[in-house]
Amino acid sequence: MAPHNPSRKPASANGDGIAARLLAWYDAHHRELPWRVAPRDLASGTKPDPYRVWLSEVMLQQTTVEAVKSYFAAFTAKWPTVSALASADTDDVMKAWAGLGYYSRARNLKACANFIAGNGGQFPDSEEGLRALPGVGPYTAAAIAAIAFNRPAAVVDGNVERVITRLFSIATPLPQAKGEIRLHVERMVPSERPGDFAQAMMDHGATICTPRKPKCMLCPLRADCSAIRAGDPEFYPVRLAKPAKPLRRGAAFVAVRKDGAILLRKRPDKGLLGGMSEVPTTGWTARVDGETSAQAAPFVAAWQRAGSISHVFTHFALELDIYRAEADGETPSGCFWSHPAEISGEALPTVMKKAIEAAIPGATRKQRH
Repeated sequence: MAPHNPSRKPASANGDGIAARLLAWYDAHHRELPWRVAPRDLASGTKPDPYRVWLSEVMLQQTTVEAVKSYFAAFTAKWPTVSALASADTDDVMKAWAGLGYYSRARNLKACANFIAGNGGQFPDSEEGLRALPGVGPYTAAAIAAIAFNRPAAVVDGNVERVITRLFSIATPLPQAKGEIRLHVERMVPSERPGDFAQAMMDHGATICTPRKPKCMLCPLRADCSAIRAGDPEFYPVRLAKPAKPLRRGAAFVAVRKDGAILLRKRPDKGLLGGMSEVPTTGWTARVDGETSAQAAPFVAAWQRAGSISHVFTHFALELDIYRAEADGETPSGCFWSHPAEISGEALPTVMKKAIEAAIPGATRKQRH
């Protein structure tokens, strides 16, 4: 294996040349995505919709393109403009987001829509202005500025980090290498078509410069890539070993009424899974375990163990013992009953869907009429 030298330069360090080659590849091989205006349409005068760009970028944080497509379609069908989203009920937004994960994004999405609608209804067209919006960080601001407004912003996501560390053999581990990576991207961003350049970098990382078995023979930047010349592109990006996630335990209680309704409650608006619905559970958090026995149930009933489920959050793993009981229909304080035809539309995070499915297989699937 060739030695890894963080100072090794690519065969061509000309940022303009790299951008030109990448844009030519993008024109021919770009992904067709529901939120994207393709190069041919941009050339004919079609303008990107900042609302659709913003919505897609928020949804794509920590989530795959394939997972986002159906959510994006549902959101834009129900709320086609930022004003429509601002007028929506927060609970409806949380329900529509259920299953997409990282639920603070949904709360920030609604807050941002409210802010924009209350301030003229237009998105700011600069990175600085966009960063002032609720829930919009440096990456999202740069992406919207470039893609929606064609500003020469340096857009750096995980795909771009991989492409740049390989092009320039950057052996500094992530996240320490982020500053160095950004400097390289800033030098490459073309004055014309910066939005297409940003999307070309993302597409290239997603389809050619992939984490495993990159398609180097098809790469338009092959002649520029020092990692290819060193013979080991998969060495990059370098990451420090992650510590093992702590395992937390708790219990969840699925109460079923005679008509099949399931007892739910709403979680506090702030914190983990904030504002989402859940079956009653014990007091587990990212830092402490909850009780795991039926003795911790929210009310007295003939609770029967219905197995256990596992779920992995960003910072910890969780195991829940699941209990089920037939209930007499009374509604405990802070709870509500969800009818079988409505349960699939509740704002249930994936971990709660797992808990309900363990007790009542098929309960959270959409009912056919």
